[in-house]
Amino acid sequence: MKILAFDASTEYCSAALWANGEILTRQAHAGQTHSQLLLPQCQSILAEAGLKFADLDGIGFGEGPGSFTGLRIACAVAQGLAFAVDIPVAGVSSLQALAAASDGTRVIACLDARMGEVYHATYQRVADDWLMLSEPIVCKPQDVPAVEGVGWVGCGSGFLAYADVLAERYGRALITAKPDIYPHARHIAELVAGRFAQGQGKPAELAMPLYIRNKVALKICER
Repeated sequence: MKILAFDASTEYCSAALWANGEILTRQAHAGQTHSQLLLPQCQSILAEAGLKFADLDGIGFGEGPGSFTGLRIACAVAQGLAFAVDIPVAGVSSLQALAAASDGTRVIACLDARMGEVYHATYQRVADDWLMLSEPIVCKPQDVPAVEGVGWVGCGSGFLAYADVLAERYGRALITAKPDIYPHARHIAELVAGRFAQGQGKPAELAMPLYIRNKVALKICER
């Protein structure tokens, strides 16, 4: 099975090829240039593997939450490629991909959502998959959901932007924080591999971004 995956939900842009358990990756700090980087990354990685888009069995993409523009780009590329070669797609929450990148077992995934808010979800590793304990939400950092017990790993840019607030909120429940971790296509590819193997991919037209909120920026009066 050969799966192409990519993520553009943050300022980073990444692509990965999962081919029978072997993974090739590309990544770059994109800023606002995801539209210029994503397809070339995909083409480069397939060329290295000696494959064409028609050789793929499925496409995984970071569905969000995250940058509205990045999510739309990733979704559009996933739909376009899947339609072109008639293969299924599978979206993965950027917060779940973030948890998978943390190397933790109980994970608080938290991304800076700008405008004084964070995207937040909690997960627990179960074998090779992740059980969602609290669903993705957007909220003020001081209002993030509480967690039970100890041994939690906090990860994502939310722990950089609001380090003090989240440290106070979670206290001794946290064993460490990894604020420099971002969602990566490598982990999206690993997460969707099992889905595709079980025939759980979706038609291209069902690929949709997961925005969580519908507000892009603060109004002048709110600033």
